[in-house]
Amino acid sequence: MDPRDTAPDSWELEEDAEAPAAAAGLPTAFAALNVNAKPFVPNVNAPVFVPSFLQTSAAEMPASDGAPDPVASMEVAETAAPVENGGTEADMTTEEETWEQKEEPGGGGGGGGQEELGEGGACEEGAARKEDEEMMEEEEEEMPVPKVAPAPPDAPKKEHVNVVFIGHVDAGKSTIGGQIMYLTGMVDKRTLEKYEREAKEKNRETWYLSWALDTNQEERDKGKTVEVGRAYFETEKKHFTILDAPGHKSFVPNMIGGASQADLAVLVISARKGEFETGFEKGGQTREHAMLAKTAGVKHLIVLINKMDDPTVNWSLERYEECKEKLVPFLKKVGFNPKKDIHFMPCSGLTGANLKDPVPECPWYTGLPFISHLDSLPNFTRSSDGPVRLPIVDKYKDMGTVILGKLESGSISKAQQLVMMPNRHTVEVLSLLSDDVETDDASPGENLKLRLKGIEEEEILPGFILCSPDNLCHSGRTFDAQIVIIEHKSIICPGYNAVLHIHTCIEEVQITALICLVDKKTGEKSKTRPRFVKQDQVCIARLRAAGVICLETFKDFPQMGRFTLRDEGKTIAIGKVLKLVPEKD
Repeated sequence: MDPRDTAPDSWELEEDAEAPAAAAGLPTAFAALNVNAKPFVPNVNAPVFVPSFLQTSAAEMPASDGAPDPVASMEVAETAAPVENGGTEADMTTEEETWEQKEEPGGGGGGGGQEELGEGGACEEGAARKEDEEMMEEEEEEMPVPKVAPAPPDAPKKEHVNVVFIGHVDAGKSTIGGQIMYLTGMVDKRTLEKYEREAKEKNRETWYLSWALDTNQEERDKGKTVEVGRAYFETEKKHFTILDAPGHKSFVPNMIGGASQADLAVLVISARKGEFETGFEKGGQTREHAMLAKTAGVKHLIVLINKMDDPTVNWSLERYEECKEKLVPFLKKVGFNPKKDIHFMPCSGLTGANLKDPVPECPWYTGLPFISHLDSLPNFTRSSDGPVRLPIVDKYKDMGTVILGKLESGSISKAQQLVMMPNRHTVEVLSLLSDDVETDDASPGENLKLRLKGIEEEEILPGFILCSPDNLCHSGRTFDAQIVIIEHKSIICPGYNAVLHIHTCIEEVQITALICLVDKKTGEKSKTRPRFVKQDQVCIARLRAAGVICLETFKDFPQMGRFTLRDEGKTIAIGKVLKLVPEKD
């Protein structure tokens, strides 16, 4: 028993030097504690929430019930604790044994983790006891919370939903994302406090929440998202991936890549006086993002009217309604149905109001808070039996070639043979990570990292597609498409060049011929070929890409048949692929 006793002793000494003093006051502490032992009976059930660390927490409970000092807890465990918890003495000692054995082999990977956990747990408990015994109940409740979140053993059962946060620069997209991660326990309080300290040093203390998603130095210094940030959180029914898109107009191409992986868009709008207006005027990003999200195939839009706690707004219903009135006609024009596809809700990203719990200051909003609303959305229909299609978003080297992307259709499993289009490389899947959790197979809608064998990282470009060998996706350079000119000052004639964004692929294209105009209201096609098209007209045109790209017709596979055309940093047209034209050799 001696070696076992000495170990906790040294922890305790590291923890605080007053260990002997504490030991001297033990009898009084016992008296105080054992009186309060009754309210802990329900807490014996706490391990229900902690499936993976069941043993440790079961053993921690008697330790914390027994006494403030882990050394004492070993002696007490044999006498006092069994009586309290209603277990037999033999039961108790075996529990202690297993717990001790867990501690001993620190060398093993599992053992090491367990040891750290036990050690940290025990010390914190001990320290907490000494400071105040009244806080004990809360302490007990709080301890398991961070342990629950990062262990998703049942992840595949939940439906995967990808949510993209879009909106004007500085509307609060990253802050809301960070706040959600904090509220769902994906970022612990300590990390946030560290961010808050660092942000204060840079005089940016209101930005600390967004640092959970804006991870690199440049984004933090300027307070602007550049790359699409990724994170995930879980609710009772679903597993969500947050894609935090940049709001700045220089980074719209990145935002298109983010929106093309999403099932659901959250349009964040600042209710602060002046900010809503700038975001919504001609040059603002609110309009452009909503439109791009629609073309990227996002079906459902949640409009979060943020910064409601701002002194200029102060949860006023008038301001909320004003923002809503201006947005609805525009969103309708883009193609969202206001009754079915759009849901408005007020919130505050910085304080977290109405994200998880309803707010008292806002009696006029009766709907669900944001996270519960996400949870209650109907399931998305996805065909898992279709052909495999995985557009590649990004790639890097890490013990082999790793690619990132969202599985649009089909299912992928370990050691499966796939073909990388348009190069027709045959590759093998070595390992699969879904939201950083390793799995053996993946179903549509999941964000995956795949480690591939049989292809070099340099041979892959974003926009390539992984397909099943028996059903390859189409690739080519020339295609006919129906396009709507959204904004363009002059006319567009054959020979016009623009940048094509289709799924995750970015390629230069030229409009080689205008085939016919389409009447917006009746859908009739003109008999003669138009010489040019101008803003707000719909036409069918033949486009030719600079290189070979992967694409499908819109009616076969909508996710890979929608595209946007951009030029000079503006979105000029949106369209859908009607047919692929075979190359003339």
